[in-house]
Amino acid sequence: MYKKLISPFLFLFDPEKIHNFTFLSLKIIFKIPFTGFIVKTFYQLKNEKLKRNLFGLTFPNPVGIAAGFDKNATHIKEFEKFGFGFIEIGTVTPNPQNGNLKKRLFRLKKDKAIINRMGFNNEGVTKIKNRLKKKYNVIIGGNIGKNKTTPNSKAKNDYIICFKELYKYVDYFVINVSSPNTPGLRELQSRNFLTDLFYDLNKYRNTSEIYRPILLKISPDLSEEEISELLDVISENKIDGVIATNTTVNFPKLKSENKNEIGGLSGDPLYDRSNDVISFISKKTNGKLPIIGVGGISSPEQAINKIKAGAHLVQLYTGLIYEGPGIVNKINKCLLNQEF
Repeated sequence: MYKKLISPFLFLFDPEKIHNFTFLSLKIIFKIPFTGFIVKTFYQLKNEKLKRNLFGLTFPNPVGIAAGFDKNATHIKEFEKFGFGFIEIGTVTPNPQNGNLKKRLFRLKKDKAIINRMGFNNEGVTKIKNRLKKKYNVIIGGNIGKNKTTPNSKAKNDYIICFKELYKYVDYFVINVSSPNTPGLRELQSRNFLTDLFYDLNKYRNTSEIYRPILLKISPDLSEEEISELLDVISENKIDGVIATNTTVNFPKLKSENKNEIGGLSGDPLYDRSNDVISFISKKTNGKLPIIGVGGISSPEQAINKIKAGAHLVQLYTGLIYEGPGIVNKINKCLLNQEF
């Protein structure tokens, strides 16, 4: 129904406006009595075989929603009912910011892809932290970054602020230094910056009563040599895992009208490169480093191939837009018949 009736209608309108309209509609719909129960009945799939234990957390299933979808942690309860095993909010910055100028989100329908140059638009760590104080029945990841106006020389402080503010309220953290839409951000994918940052983050969590896993989200545009150096930094600093990958700026040949827009490309064209990075990391670490695989998943087969490449968990973003929320249940059903 989503692909035949709903998405053709939604795709008639500006993607960012439709995103906001959909979020508003979900809030209204879930206020109707029994809606949550009905959605859970149709979409959730619970089975012991789907559970994954990673970095001290038990995920009810390995399919999560990637950062950038629920930036401000406004719809965690709604998405949990659609059967996601975990939800990653953000990217969160210390101060609220509007992000880049609109128009900044583009569908590439012929390529089953999206180009975005959102620029970490979010309501800021304080407001988001207050939302996270509510009780939720799903694992929540906190994806954190720096404000656009913060120079790289002071960027570490932005990450530390978000880390400390959200520490009690999320289950794991993701350090985002790989988005292409904040000027200079990818320069922070360096040994010196990350070693310095991880030292301070570890110092804080080692004095805390609760242990929060830390993951690094990396770019698909790094060379194998650059990835290897980051893996050394991760190992040296006892970082818990990696998310592979963020969006790409190395566009393959595209067919769609919006193919020349500037920003990060996600969806089908990213799929193979993301898998290559996952496979490289898995082999380099003998499968011991937890990997969350993201990039181009729009079918159960693609999710399974990502896991076979070395991912322990997977995340959806663009595939959710093109396939609808039913894709989560489809992936989990197929995973029940797989042996890894």
